Amino acid sequence: MARIRLLTSVSGRGFAWAPGEVVDLPGAEAAQWADGVRAVMVRDEQPDTPETTAARPERARKRTTAPRRETR
Repeated sequence: MARIRLLTSVSGRGFAWAPGEVVDLPGAEAAQWADGVRAVMVRDEQPDTPETTAARPERARKRTTAPRRETR
């Protein structure tokens, strides 16, 4: 199976795909669809999921300042 990302909407009997949707198809069929107009091949891409993007919470960095010198 190969993955393609749709660039245009496509629908037919029993399916409907929207632009940006990633679809798994058999290799030869995916190559036909991935012509750069209807779809492109997706290679080794990790999906953006809340589990992968937020592995640890963001924290504000503590401001470090040098001690003030008294001038007299």
